[in-house]
Amino acid sequence: MAKKYCEPGMQNFGLFLRSLAILALFLLVAVWSGGGLRAQTDGAPDDAGLHSATPGACGEQPLSIARMQWPSSILLAYVHALILQNELGCSVQVVPGDLAASTSSMATTGQPAIVPELWVTRVAPIWNATLESGRVRPVGNTFSTSVLEGWYLPAHVATAEPDLNEAGQLLDYATRLAEEGERPIFISCPPDWACALINRNLLEAYGLQDLFELIEPANRFEMDRLIALSVSRRQPAVYYYWQPNSVLAQFDFKALDMGAFDKEKFSCLARISCRTPQISSFVPENVFIVVSDWVTQSAPLAVRYLQRARMPIDEMDRLLADQAEKGGSFEDAAARFVEERPEVWQPWLGGS
Repeated sequence: MAKKYCEPGMQNFGLFLRSLAILALFLLVAVWSGGGLRAQTDGAPDDAGLHSATPGACGEQPLSIARMQWPSSILLAYVHALILQNELGCSVQVVPGDLAASTSSMATTGQPAIVPELWVTRVAPIWNATLESGRVRPVGNTFSTSVLEGWYLPAHVATAEPDLNEAGQLLDYATRLAEEGERPIFISCPPDWACALINRNLLEAYGLQDLFELIEPANRFEMDRLIALSVSRRQPAVYYYWQPNSVLAQFDFKALDMGAFDKEKFSCLARISCRTPQISSFVPENVFIVVSDWVTQSAPLAVRYLQRARMPIDEMDRLLADQAEKGGSFEDAAARFVEERPEVWQPWLGGS
């Protein structure tokens, strides 16, 4: 039985704010306000979407796939639409979606049929009510990992320090640099984001607060500019960042192992009054591929595909970077992925 989730805490609120910045950077459309485009539920194809008029072995009505307003969701919608249509013969539509509205609509109207990237903790009350209705089912995880925030090394540091793989090793690294008269930098997130407080407490937990120069940029764009500058200068540095994100692929970041997540320790890390911060990884996120219940009855072929369609997070980062660098439509970027990376998605077909 699917699990219910509580209201998001400070860390989820901080990640919600970061979603605003990602939308502004890559989509250049209206920022998230809780009242974005609603999922299309009248059966009319979206002008920008894919549509095949011939029903395949995936049911007698088109499968509507919701693309939310952020880049990874849009890309996933088109990737799955292309594969379902071209490989499985499904009739598909890509329709505009909204996180809260689409979740509610699935429970009341059965549309959209598929949401490829549903962050359930962002809409916890709606999600819990939707589950109770029995009309919506999570069929798999969207990404290959649930820990989507962390600390990263730039490529030049990772190459120079091949044995530096864990956050706990940063103490020896920074101490050695201090003996050589050099002080590494730690680029965190803006000070009004929840992650800034968590990073300050984590630096103290690791004993690094006096060994690193902590930089908290004013905003997302300043954060990326400082990271690009430190890469060009080949500075000894550690960065906080999150996934999925094109920046990780563009700069070839290496993730540091931050150990296990501990709910009690992390709760302290998220508080200003945390007197004795202790080490924990960032909180895992629950991101699901979700279908309306009628899909499990009418389109089992599609459901079996979606159960296997877990996108490797580094592949999504590269896909986002490809779209950002080459421009063009998200649909074009998805088509390039399907054409050029069959080794990633062909296992999703299984024995369907």
